[in-house]
Amino acid sequence: MSVVTYEVSASIARVTINRPERRNAMSYGVMQGLRDAMARARDDTDVRVVVLTGAGDRAFCAGADLGGGGIGDNAGAAAAHDGRGLLADLFREMWALGKPIIARVRGFALAGGFGLACACDFIIASDDAQFGTPEINVGLWPYMITVPLLRSMSPKKVLELMTTGRRVDAAEAERIGFVNRVVEVEQLDAAVDELATQLASKSPVIMRWGRDAFYRVLDMDADDALAYLQTMLTITTLTEDSAEGVAAFAEKRVPEWKGR
Repeated sequence: MSVVTYEVSASIARVTINRPERRNAMSYGVMQGLRDAMARARDDTDVRVVVLTGAGDRAFCAGADLGGGGIGDNAGAAAAHDGRGLLADLFREMWALGKPIIARVRGFALAGGFGLACACDFIIASDDAQFGTPEINVGLWPYMITVPLLRSMSPKKVLELMTTGRRVDAAEAERIGFVNRVVEVEQLDAAVDELATQLASKSPVIMRWGRDAFYRVLDMDADDALAYLQTMLTITTLTEDSAEGVAAFAEKRVPEWKGR
């Protein structure tokens, strides 16, 4: 049975970490499987949105697997170091995907699993979800997830969570700002589907360019960012989808996107 499953319906790719017996912990196989799934979604023009989740009701992802194919296996220091680079590659590929990613979180999202959720564009969580970076409690540090966490909440809050190792429930996660919406368990799938369907209804080319611009300007100074965004605005107005969107608004009808 695949440790990562992939299925597409109604322009939405659903990617599932399929290791519920290990709380969907990330082995090297899982990380490579997620990279493969992101590549499939990137290359499939019918896919407009990706939903990422974990199998079962206990965990989205409980972090790196400390055994059973994970970082605890004695593969040697060099091999372990290279293997951990799979997670960095996965984050880069998620941000460069060109399509929005929704994390559907039920249960635990801890350590690397917390970072994986924050590397998504949106997080919809059930009210029983828990987040945290417990690495400090076992003599480790959550190095690899620092960037997605810093992109999701204030630096002081990230440092607090990293240095204390405490867990955050869904209500606090929404208050801090890294979770977009918290719903009851019974409403989780409906809430995820609602957002995914809404995102899938937008122009794919404008969504890709706009999302790319959002992440690009995060690391720019203000003057460079404004110059880049001005150029992107001009380019966007030259697309067929931009013209169609304006025309549809004026004619009070639903736009028909061409993706160009």
